[in-house]
Amino acid sequence: QVHLAESGGGSVQPGGSLRLSCAASGRMFRAVAMAWYRQTPGQQRELVARIHDDSSTRYADSVKGRFTISGDSTRLTLSLQMSSLKPEDTAVYYCSMDHLTGSYWGQGTQVIVSS
Repeated sequence: QVHLAESGGGSVQPGGSLRLSCAASGRMFRAVAMAWYRQTPGQQRELVARIHDDSSTRYADSVKGRFTISGDSTRLTLSLQMSSLKPEDTAVYYCSMDHLTGSYWGQGTQVIVSS
C-alpha cells in the first residue's frame, strides 16, 4: 500500500505565499513523474504543475512565474511553492505520483485566497 499525504494548505490574503508539501509512505517505488492538481466545486481537476524524473517541469499558464514545483522521485517527496496568490487559486490541491503502471493520489489540502 502507498499513502500520499499533503500538508501546507490554509488561508492567505491575495498576494501572499504558501508552500505545499507531499510525501509518500508505505511501499516505496520510483516515480516517473509527480504533479500537483487542483479542483474547485463543480469543476474538473486541473493540472497545476508537473515534474518528471529528469527534472523537467511543466506549468499551467495561469500559474507560470508564480508557482514553483520541486521534488525527489526516489525519496517520493514533492513541494509546490506558491507566491503572488490570487483568489482564483482557491481550490483543493492534490498531489499525485506516477509509476510505470498507474498513479497514486493524496487526499487533498485546501487553499483559500481571500481578503
